[in-house]
Amino acid sequence: MKNKRIIYILALAVFLIGTIEYIITGVIEMIAVDLGVSTSEVGLLVTVFALSAAIVTPVLIALTINADRKKLLMTTLGVFIASNGLMFVDLAYETVLWIRIIQGASGGIATVVAMAIATRLVEREKRGNAIGIILMGLSSSLVLGVPVGTFFSEMFGWRVLFVLIGLLSVLPLLIIYKKVPAIKEEEKVTLRMQLSILRNPTILMALTITLFYVGGYSTLFTYITPFLQATSSLSMTEISGVLFLAGICSFVGSRLGGQLADAKGAKFTICLGLLLQGATLLLFALAGVNLLVLILVLMIFMLATWSISPAQQLYLVTLAPRNPDIALSVNTSFIQFGFALGSGLGGLVISRTTVLYLNWLGFAAVSIALLLAILLFKKMSSRTGTPIVTR
Repeated sequence: MKNKRIIYILALAVFLIGTIEYIITGVIEMIAVDLGVSTSEVGLLVTVFALSAAIVTPVLIALTINADRKKLLMTTLGVFIASNGLMFVDLAYETVLWIRIIQGASGGIATVVAMAIATRLVEREKRGNAIGIILMGLSSSLVLGVPVGTFFSEMFGWRVLFVLIGLLSVLPLLIIYKKVPAIKEEEKVTLRMQLSILRNPTILMALTITLFYVGGYSTLFTYITPFLQATSSLSMTEISGVLFLAGICSFVGSRLGGQLADAKGAKFTICLGLLLQGATLLLFALAGVNLLVLILVLMIFMLATWSISPAQQLYLVTLAPRNPDIALSVNTSFIQFGFALGSGLGGLVISRTTVLYLNWLGFAAVSIALLLAILLFKKMSSRTGTPIVTR
């Protein structure tokens, strides 16, 4: 694969962005105590990050579609770094919400542009693999970022962690400046061309699949720490270890998902991932009776969920080959809407009932995603005369 080192640098940047987005899940109780708010209100910090990325990203991507992708990536990374520095200040909860909005917008744009650059720096037949590597950076934030961040937050406080990640983000920023070439559209992309993607019913249905499967994931995983506390006798240190194992599975899932999408096709990979994701959400109802079973189910859940993402991204790129940036940005928006939907509904559930019901809500969302995927792929197969497992 061409430019492999650059792809991994882009993945590093996405890793640091993902750590900032997901770190809340590991220290949600600590932040609640520090800011003097409830757990569900801290969950809103995840929700506003996701909503900001979902709403702002496609708008700015559309407005800057003819701009140099390298400059756009560097600008948004710079804003992301500055916003992390602000988290060190002892601010009110409402102010922290606004900072999370800035982080969501800058991080969301940077992630999309990183994926778009990656698809243009590699061979056509390696695009799925390249997207998988970028998303591997995102899932790596669960492998290292969340559990290690949770561990060090216990020692130094959660605010220090945000500053440290901001400083680390300077490294990929400098390497991108030196190594990534300027990338512009060869032909001008008009607003009409961009809107045509959103008028495509096939693309809209694919985006809806993204919304529901990510929503099903986020419903449970946003509150995974209190869920594990309610279903086991694990300490915070032990929960950090479990989150580390879960992160390894998400890391492997992203890598395998990209490779499987290139080898067996995006449709096959999406359907397989959704089936496993739904099955594990059902099994969470029984997992509490045995700690090892609970951990095993969580591992498979993470593996399945993260294997879907590179396949879904590749599928959308193939549906809109002339405008991959727009397709990726809109899909990223639906991913973030999914995070917002899941974390928001999950917070509503635990504020009125208990975290033990979260897996059922997640299962309902993933079931809808699987049904839509089956209908969409059957419809596409009837048009082309090809089976679902083909690319």
